[in-house]
Amino acid sequence: MQKTKYFLRYGFIIQKLRNCKEATFQEIKDYLERQSELSDYDLNISKRTFDRDKNEILSLFNVLIEYNLSRKVYYIADDDQSGINDRMLEAFDMFNSLNMSDSNAPYIIFEKRKPQGTEHFYGLLHAIKNRLLIKFTYTKYWDDNVSERSVEPYALKESGYRWYLISKDKKDGKIKTFGLDRISDLEILKQKFIYPKDYNPNDDFKYSFGLITNQGKEPNEIVLSFDPFKGKYIKSFPLHNTQQIIVNDIKELRIKLNVHITEDFIMEILSFGDEVKVVSPKSLKDKVCEILSNAIKNNEIDNGIKVKKFVKE
Repeated sequence: MQKTKYFLRYGFIIQKLRNCKEATFQEIKDYLERQSELSDYDLNISKRTFDRDKNEILSLFNVLIEYNLSRKVYYIADDDQSGINDRMLEAFDMFNSLNMSDSNAPYIIFEKRKPQGTEHFYGLLHAIKNRLLIKFTYTKYWDDNVSERSVEPYALKESGYRWYLISKDKKDGKIKTFGLDRISDLEILKQKFIYPKDYNPNDDFKYSFGLITNQGKEPNEIVLSFDPFKGKYIKSFPLHNTQQIIVNDIKELRIKLNVHITEDFIMEILSFGDEVKVVSPKSLKDKVCEILSNAIKNNEIDNGIKVKKFVKE
Protein backbone atom coordinates (compact mmCIF):
# COMPACT_ATOMS: atom_id res chain seq x y z
CA MET A 1 0.00 0.00 0.00
CA GLN A 2 2.81 2.39 0.91
CA LYS A 3 4.64 1.72 -2.38
CA THR A 4 1.46 2.46 -4.31
CA LYS A 5 1.18 5.82 -2.56
CA TYR A 6 4.77 6.70 -3.40
CA PHE A 7 4.38 5.88 -7.09
CA LEU A 8 1.16 7.85 -7.28
CA ARG A 9 2.84 10.86 -5.73
CA TYR A 10 5.85 10.66 -8.06
CA GLY A 11 3.57 10.44 -11.08
CA PHE A 12 1.41 13.36 -10.02
CA ILE A 13 4.45 15.56 -9.43
CA ILE A 14 5.72 14.81 -12.94
CA GLN A 15 2.25 15.30 -14.35
CA LYS A 16 1.93 18.72 -12.70
CA LEU A 17 5.28 19.96 -13.98
CA ARG A 18 4.80 18.62 -17.50
CA ASN A 19 1.37 20.19 -17.82
CA CYS A 20 2.25 23.57 -16.27
CA LYS A 21 5.93 23.68 -17.32
CA GLU A 22 6.83 25.20 -13.94
CA ALA A 23 5.31 25.46 -10.45
CA THR A 24 6.12 26.66 -6.96
CA PHE A 25 6.34 24.17 -4.12
CA GLN A 26 3.03 25.46 -2.80
CA GLU A 27 1.35 24.90 -6.17
CA ILE A 28 2.69 21.33 -6.26
CA LYS A 29 1.56 20.79 -2.67
CA ASP A 30 -1.94 22.10 -3.44
CA TYR A 31 -2.15 19.86 -6.52
CA LEU A 32 -1.23 16.79 -4.44
CA GLU A 33 -3.88 17.70 -1.87
CA ARG A 34 -6.55 17.75 -4.59
CA GLN A 35 -5.36 14.42 -5.95
CA SER A 36 -5.49 12.98 -2.43
CA GLU A 37 -9.22 13.64 -2.36
CA LEU A 38 -9.71 11.88 -5.70
CA SER A 39 -7.50 8.86 -5.06
CA ASP A 40 -8.24 8.19 -1.39
CA TYR A 41 -4.49 8.22 -0.69
CA ASP A 42 -2.72 10.71 1.55
CA LEU A 43 -0.35 12.33 -0.94
CA ASN A 44 0.43 15.42 1.15
CA ILE A 45 4.12 16.21 1.48
CA SER A 46 6.54 18.44 3.31
CA LYS A 47 9.41 20.28 1.66
CA ARG A 48 11.81 17.67 3.00
CA THR A 49 9.75 14.82 1.54
CA PHE A 50 9.57 16.64 -1.80
CA ASP A 51 13.37 16.89 -1.92
CA ARG A 52 13.59 13.12 -1.41
CA ASP A 53 10.92 12.55 -4.05
CA LYS A 54 12.95 14.48 -6.63
CA ASN A 55 15.83 12.02 -6.20
CA GLU A 56 13.50 9.03 -6.47
CA ILE A 57 11.87 10.47 -9.61
CA LEU A 58 15.29 10.90 -11.21
CA SER A 59 16.23 7.33 -10.33
CA LEU A 60 12.98 5.70 -11.45
CA PHE A 61 11.85 7.84 -14.40
CA ASN A 62 15.12 9.55 -15.41
CA VAL A 63 13.30 12.86 -14.99
CA LEU A 64 15.41 15.66 -13.52
CA ILE A 65 13.50 18.32 -11.57
CA GLU A 66 15.44 21.54 -11.03
CA TYR A 67 14.78 24.78 -9.17
CA ASN A 68 14.87 28.30 -10.63
CA LEU A 69 16.08 30.40 -7.72
CA SER A 70 15.15 33.78 -9.21
CA ARG A 71 11.58 32.72 -10.13
CA LYS A 72 11.23 30.35 -7.16
CA VAL A 73 9.71 27.62 -9.32
CA TYR A 74 10.45 23.98 -10.07
CA TYR A 75 10.65 22.66 -13.64
CA ILE A 76 11.66 19.55 -15.54
CA ALA A 77 15.09 20.02 -17.07
CA ASP A 78 15.45 19.00 -20.72
CA ASP A 79 11.91 17.62 -20.95
CA ASP A 80 12.59 15.74 -24.18
CA GLN A 81 11.30 12.42 -22.95
CA SER A 82 12.46 9.21 -24.51
CA GLY A 83 9.93 6.65 -25.70
CA ILE A 84 10.58 4.55 -22.61
CA ASN A 85 9.91 7.40 -20.19
CA ASP A 86 6.75 8.41 -22.04
CA ARG A 87 5.47 4.84 -21.83
CA MET A 88 6.24 4.69 -18.12
CA LEU A 89 4.20 7.85 -17.58
CA GLU A 90 1.37 6.51 -19.74
CA ALA A 91 1.39 3.35 -17.63
CA PHE A 92 1.17 5.50 -14.53
CA ASP A 93 -1.86 7.36 -15.88
CA MET A 94 -3.61 4.06 -16.61
CA PHE A 95 -2.62 2.58 -13.26
CA ASN A 96 -3.89 5.62 -11.41
CA SER A 97 -7.23 5.56 -13.25
CA LEU A 98 -7.78 1.88 -12.54
CA ASN A 99 -6.64 2.25 -8.94
CA MET A 100 -9.29 4.79 -7.94
CA SER A 101 -11.44 3.56 -5.07
CA ASP A 102 -14.79 3.58 -6.90
CA SER A 103 -15.48 0.74 -9.30
CA ASN A 104 -14.56 1.75 -12.84
CA ALA A 105 -15.69 -1.46 -14.51
CA PRO A 106 -18.85 0.02 -16.13
CA TYR A 107 -16.90 2.96 -17.56
CA ILE A 108 -13.80 1.36 -19.10
CA ILE A 109 -14.10 -0.87 -22.16
CA PHE A 110 -10.95 -2.81 -22.97
CA GLU A 111 -10.27 -4.21 -26.41
CA LYS A 112 -10.65 -7.96 -26.50
CA ARG A 113 -7.26 -9.33 -27.47
CA LYS A 114 -4.78 -12.04 -26.64
CA PRO A 115 -1.96 -11.35 -24.16
CA GLN A 116 1.06 -9.64 -25.72
CA GLY A 117 3.65 -11.91 -24.14
CA THR A 118 4.88 -9.18 -21.80
CA GLU A 119 5.44 -11.80 -19.09
CA HIS A 120 8.72 -12.51 -20.92
CA PHE A 121 9.75 -8.86 -21.04
CA TYR A 122 11.93 -8.72 -17.94
CA GLY A 123 13.72 -11.98 -18.70
CA LEU A 124 14.41 -10.97 -22.29
CA LEU A 125 15.73 -7.56 -21.26
CA HIS A 126 18.01 -9.25 -18.73
CA ALA A 127 19.36 -11.59 -21.42
CA ILE A 128 19.87 -8.72 -23.90
CA LYS A 129 21.71 -6.48 -21.43
CA ASN A 130 23.89 -9.31 -20.13
CA ARG A 131 24.54 -10.88 -23.57
CA LEU A 132 23.10 -14.27 -22.64
CA LEU A 133 21.85 -16.85 -25.12
CA ILE A 134 18.23 -17.90 -24.80
CA LYS A 135 16.12 -20.88 -25.83
CA PHE A 136 12.37 -20.98 -26.32
CA THR A 137 9.52 -22.77 -28.04
CA TYR A 138 7.99 -20.82 -30.92
CA THR A 139 4.65 -21.23 -32.71
CA LYS A 140 4.08 -19.51 -36.05
CA TYR A 141 0.77 -17.94 -37.01
CA TRP A 142 0.59 -19.38 -40.51
CA ASP A 143 1.04 -23.03 -39.50
CA ASP A 144 0.74 -25.21 -36.43
CA ASN A 145 4.40 -26.24 -36.42
CA VAL A 146 6.14 -25.76 -33.08
CA SER A 147 9.91 -25.30 -33.15
CA GLU A 148 12.69 -25.01 -30.61
CA ARG A 149 14.82 -21.88 -31.10
CA SER A 150 18.23 -20.91 -29.78
CA VAL A 151 19.04 -17.25 -30.41
CA GLU A 152 21.22 -14.28 -29.54
CA PRO A 153 18.76 -11.63 -28.30
CA TYR A 154 19.52 -8.09 -29.55
CA ALA A 155 16.49 -5.87 -28.90
CA LEU A 156 12.75 -5.62 -28.32
CA LYS A 157 10.54 -3.79 -30.80
CA GLU A 158 6.90 -2.74 -30.74
CA SER A 159 4.80 -2.87 -33.89
CA GLY A 160 1.04 -2.83 -34.33
CA TYR A 161 0.37 -3.02 -30.57
CA ARG A 162 2.48 -6.17 -30.31
CA TRP A 163 6.00 -6.78 -29.05
CA TYR A 164 8.72 -8.63 -30.94
CA LEU A 165 12.17 -9.96 -30.14
CA ILE A 166 14.92 -9.06 -32.61
CA SER A 167 17.59 -11.73 -32.49
CA LYS A 168 20.04 -13.83 -34.48
CA ASP A 169 18.90 -17.41 -34.98
CA LYS A 170 21.80 -19.76 -34.16
CA LYS A 171 20.46 -22.25 -36.69
CA ASP A 172 21.18 -20.20 -39.82
CA GLY A 173 22.86 -17.04 -38.49
CA LYS A 174 20.07 -14.76 -39.77
CA ILE A 175 18.55 -11.87 -37.85
CA LYS A 176 14.83 -12.54 -37.30
CA THR A 177 11.86 -11.20 -35.35
CA PHE A 178 9.79 -13.37 -33.02
CA GLY A 179 6.42 -12.34 -31.58
CA LEU A 180 6.51 -12.39 -27.78
CA ASP A 181 2.94 -13.71 -27.66
CA ARG A 182 4.09 -16.84 -29.52
CA ILE A 183 7.07 -17.56 -27.27
CA SER A 184 6.80 -20.17 -24.52
CA ASP A 185 9.16 -22.17 -22.31
CA LEU A 186 11.69 -19.32 -22.25
CA GLU A 187 15.07 -20.39 -20.86
CA ILE A 188 17.94 -17.97 -20.24
CA LEU A 189 21.25 -19.81 -20.63
CA LYS A 190 24.51 -19.10 -18.85
CA GLN A 191 26.37 -19.07 -22.14
CA LYS A 192 27.32 -15.56 -23.29
CA PHE A 193 27.54 -14.19 -26.85
CA ILE A 194 29.37 -11.25 -28.40
CA TYR A 195 27.04 -8.49 -29.54
CA PRO A 196 28.00 -7.56 -33.15
CA LYS A 197 29.75 -4.17 -33.20
CA ASP A 198 28.41 -3.28 -36.64
CA TYR A 199 24.75 -3.96 -35.81
CA ASN A 200 22.35 -1.31 -34.55
CA PRO A 201 18.66 -2.34 -34.46
CA ASN A 202 17.56 1.30 -34.64
CA ASP A 203 19.45 1.73 -37.91
CA ASP A 204 18.02 -1.53 -39.19
CA PHE A 205 14.44 -0.28 -38.74
CA LYS A 206 15.08 3.43 -39.39
CA TYR A 207 13.12 3.49 -42.65
CA SER A 208 10.86 0.52 -41.96
CA PHE A 209 7.12 0.52 -41.47
CA GLY A 210 6.33 -2.42 -39.26
CA LEU A 211 8.71 -5.35 -38.99
CA ILE A 212 9.95 -5.86 -42.54
CA THR A 213 13.38 -4.38 -43.26
CA ASN A 214 15.25 -3.86 -46.49
CA GLN A 215 18.79 -3.86 -45.19
CA GLY A 216 21.25 -1.98 -47.36
CA LYS A 217 18.57 -0.46 -49.62
CA GLU A 218 17.72 3.21 -49.84
CA PRO A 219 14.21 4.18 -48.69
CA ASN A 220 11.54 5.37 -51.11
CA GLU A 221 10.35 8.96 -51.11
CA ILE A 222 6.57 8.73 -50.83
CA VAL A 223 4.07 11.58 -51.16
CA LEU A 224 0.52 11.13 -49.89
CA SER A 225 -2.47 13.47 -49.94
CA PHE A 226 -5.29 13.34 -47.37
CA ASP A 227 -8.56 15.25 -47.15
CA PRO A 228 -8.48 18.02 -44.49
CA PHE A 229 -10.45 16.03 -41.90
CA LYS A 230 -8.25 12.94 -42.06
CA GLY A 231 -5.27 15.27 -42.24
CA LYS A 232 -5.92 16.34 -38.63
CA TYR A 233 -5.51 12.71 -37.57
CA ILE A 234 -2.33 12.30 -39.62
CA LYS A 235 -0.81 15.41 -38.04
CA SER A 236 -1.66 14.18 -34.54
CA PHE A 237 -0.44 10.62 -35.18
CA PRO A 238 2.28 10.67 -37.87
CA LEU A 239 2.55 7.58 -40.03
CA HIS A 240 6.34 7.50 -39.60
CA ASN A 241 9.04 9.49 -37.88
CA THR A 242 10.28 10.75 -41.28
CA GLN A 243 6.91 12.43 -41.99
CA GLN A 244 7.13 15.99 -43.28
CA ILE A 245 4.21 18.28 -44.14
CA ILE A 246 4.37 19.71 -47.67
CA VAL A 247 0.90 21.26 -48.01
CA ASN A 248 -1.57 22.05 -45.22
CA ASP A 249 -4.59 24.05 -46.35
CA ILE A 250 -8.38 23.81 -46.64
CA LYS A 251 -8.10 21.43 -49.61
CA GLU A 252 -5.62 18.83 -48.42
CA LEU A 253 -2.82 17.71 -46.16
CA ARG A 254 0.09 16.54 -48.27
CA ILE A 255 2.97 14.74 -46.57
CA LYS A 256 6.29 13.23 -47.56
CA LEU A 257 7.76 10.06 -46.06
CA ASN A 258 11.01 8.20 -46.52
CA VAL A 259 10.23 4.52 -45.96
CA HIS A 260 10.65 1.16 -47.60
CA ILE A 261 7.56 0.06 -49.51
CA THR A 262 6.50 -3.15 -47.80
CA GLU A 263 3.27 -5.10 -47.52
CA ASP A 264 2.70 -3.59 -44.06
CA PHE A 265 2.96 -0.07 -45.46
CA ILE A 266 0.64 -0.81 -48.40
CA MET A 267 -1.95 -2.28 -46.01
CA GLU A 268 -1.74 0.89 -43.91
CA ILE A 269 -2.47 3.07 -46.97
CA LEU A 270 -5.39 0.86 -47.96
CA SER A 271 -6.86 1.19 -44.47
CA PHE A 272 -7.59 4.88 -45.18
CA GLY A 273 -9.91 4.01 -48.08
CA ASP A 274 -10.89 7.00 -50.21
CA GLU A 275 -9.45 9.47 -47.72
CA VAL A 276 -5.93 9.12 -49.14
CA LYS A 277 -4.37 9.61 -52.56
CA VAL A 278 -0.95 8.30 -53.53
CA VAL A 279 0.83 11.15 -55.32
CA SER A 280 4.14 9.36 -55.84
CA PRO A 281 5.90 7.13 -56.63
CA LYS A 282 3.97 5.72 -59.57
CA SER A 283 4.91 2.14 -58.66
CA LEU A 284 3.13 2.48 -55.31
CA LYS A 285 0.08 4.12 -56.92
CA ASP A 286 -0.13 1.27 -59.43
CA LYS A 287 0.13 -1.34 -56.70
CA VAL A 288 -2.66 0.26 -54.64
CA CYS A 289 -4.89 0.50 -57.74
CA GLU A 290 -4.20 -3.14 -58.59
CA ILE A 291 -5.18 -4.33 -55.11
CA LEU A 292 -8.36 -2.23 -55.06
CA SER A 293 -9.34 -3.35 -58.57
CA ASN A 294 -8.91 -6.99 -57.59
CA ALA A 295 -10.99 -6.39 -54.45
CA ILE A 296 -13.82 -4.98 -56.58
CA LYS A 297 -13.67 -7.95 -58.95
CA ASN A 298 -13.89 -10.32 -56.00
CA ASN A 299 -16.90 -8.48 -54.57
CA GLU A 300 -18.97 -7.57 -57.62
CA ILE A 301 -22.65 -8.41 -57.23
CA ASP A 302 -23.77 -10.81 -59.92
CA ASN A 303 -27.04 -9.05 -60.68
CA GLY A 304 -26.12 -7.01 -63.69
CA ILE A 305 -24.69 -4.14 -61.66
CA LYS A 306 -21.06 -3.55 -62.42
CA VAL A 307 -18.70 -1.31 -60.53
CA LYS A 308 -16.72 1.24 -62.51
CA LYS A 309 -13.12 0.29 -63.07
CA PHE A 310 -10.35 2.34 -61.54
CA VAL A 311 -8.78 4.82 -63.88
CA LYS A 312 -5.16 5.65 -63.19
CA GLU A 313 -4.32 9.30 -63.44
